[in-house]
Amino acid sequence: MSTVEIAAARLDRTRAELEAILEPPRPEARVGVLGAGSDDLDSGRAYLGRLAPGGYAVPTWPVEHGGMGLSGTEADAVRQALTHYQAPDMYPFLVGLDLIGPTILVHGDEEQKARWLPAIRNGQEIWCQMFSEPDAGSDLAGLKSRAERDGDGWRVSGSKVWTSRAHYSKRGLLLARHDPRLAKHKGIIAFGLDMTSPGVTVQPLVQMNHDAHFNEVFMDDVWIPDQDRIGEPGDGWRIALTCLTFERGALGGGLGVKEDQVARLAEMIAPGDPVARDRWAARLIEHRVIGMTELRARQARQAGLPPGPEDSGSKLRGTAMIKRLAALGLQVEGPAATVVAGEPDEWQSMFLMSPSLSIRGGTDEIQRNILGERVLGLPAEARVDKDKPFSDTC
Repeated sequence: MSTVEIAAARLDRTRAELEAILEPPRPEARVGVLGAGSDDLDSGRAYLGRLAPGGYAVPTWPVEHGGMGLSGTEADAVRQALTHYQAPDMYPFLVGLDLIGPTILVHGDEEQKARWLPAIRNGQEIWCQMFSEPDAGSDLAGLKSRAERDGDGWRVSGSKVWTSRAHYSKRGLLLARHDPRLAKHKGIIAFGLDMTSPGVTVQPLVQMNHDAHFNEVFMDDVWIPDQDRIGEPGDGWRIALTCLTFERGALGGGLGVKEDQVARLAEMIAPGDPVARDRWAARLIEHRVIGMTELRARQARQAGLPPGPEDSGSKLRGTAMIKRLAALGLQVEGPAATVVAGEPDEWQSMFLMSPSLSIRGGTDEIQRNILGERVLGLPAEARVDKDKPFSDTC
């Protein structure tokens, strides 16, 4: 069988299996982008619970860790099959499923894989990504949270910010500095922090769309057992790059916007409004261009290549498309869009959330740097502190 035939057979077989455990899609389902306006964890856990026995939510994970052991076109066929059925907002779980779980598979030891991966796969434990700090966002390697050895564990103090879903996460992939005498990229250590540990304080940051999904996290002399250390001391930057690589791949495409959601907006446009319909057609074209770029990125992954600059381009285009799509949604709603009765509706929520897309998941500036250096061949930005001891630069 050819690769195409194998993928088609996998798609048909998976759809037949999913038919027994999932519901058909509901056309009236609310548009959601990266969890905007949603905190429904029970539906996501029930959904993952139905998928867990077959490993459908994590088709690329090894069979021994609850996945399907698939790669390339077969894994993509499973993901495609899932799109044919109704699914709740899965954003609360995707950091664990798409970023941290795969990172643990690469860098965790066997005991950590056995202890952490099952609860990530079935949604029982949500993980957050504890990277950014008040003074270390785009320059992540400038982080100042400090980890000091204490017997058979570590004492960690410091703070993190913009930590999505930390307020109900069980664990966080934490980066801290264990040796400030080393260059800033070399003195970093990674942990799977238990968010219920004494000394951990989580403070939600309420956004203008009423979401409180971003958080500040304060760590005051938090003790972490050494068994929760991921990799060796000094491996933290390498582990972070692995996680960020998975993040770029996960954020490719239309950032969660499906074409049927774009189509629903067309149904709201009055027949006698050619200007709005023209703007809607432009949004549809943008969405399809992003989809074509995602196909190129998928083919590269199927060939065994790491995520490339295509994902950075898709992130930029997806951010711009969603901002324009949300603005069009409010235009179509007319004066009603200025009234919020209780919680914002789906288009109001998307509009108020959309500015954050230029920051989260890698800022627009970082994505442009990647494209400038890796596509246009521009020289890299000067880094005068790269090889100096961190203690001499902070």
